[in-house]
Amino acid sequence: MKSVKFGVRGAVQPLAVALARAGVQANWLTFAGFILNIGVALLVSQGWLLPGGVLFLLCNALDFLDGAVARAAGTAGRYGAFLDSVLDRYSEAVVFVGLLVWFSRGEDVLAVAVTASALVGSFMVSYCRARAEGMGLNCEVGLLQRPERVVLLGIGMILADYALLPVLMVLAVLTNLTAGQRMRHVGKLFEQRH
Repeated sequence: MKSVKFGVRGAVQPLAVALARAGVQANWLTFAGFILNIGVALLVSQGWLLPGGVLFLLCNALDFLDGAVARAAGTAGRYGAFLDSVLDRYSEAVVFVGLLVWFSRGEDVLAVAVTASALVGSFMVSYCRARAEGMGLNCEVGLLQRPERVVLLGIGMILADYALLPVLMVLAVLTNLTAGQRMRHVGKLFEQRH
């Protein structure tokens, strides 16, 4: 699964170097990505799923670009990484909330429940990693990390009539399974220490 992350990182590197040379700050890109995701949420809450999906994929490319710009400019630091992580969670959440609003308007109880489960699973994947890293453990394991979630959700919104509910079902199952994998991984690390 790391191939998605590293493939995108390699693709944005030349642009990152150019932006760093132009004086663009990585944190600006982090905030811009968050603001654009609010726009995505507003679009999808009104049922504009195709443009919302396209914008979602484009603006989440900034998530890979901000870190690359920070590294290219030599300004990568702990606060920037913290800010990026926090705004990534907010960015993901607002889009799911936009979908929840849209499905609620249509009184689609199944879609609301599946979307809420995908939202919880997405947060738990990140939470498990953050808690593990807070204890000094590496926890970047599991089936469905953020890059894969972004790609799947974006494609689901673009192909909304055919794929959105199945994609959300896959996200609901695999995000929670990934959180389970991370819990198991941390459990094994603790067993090895004792």
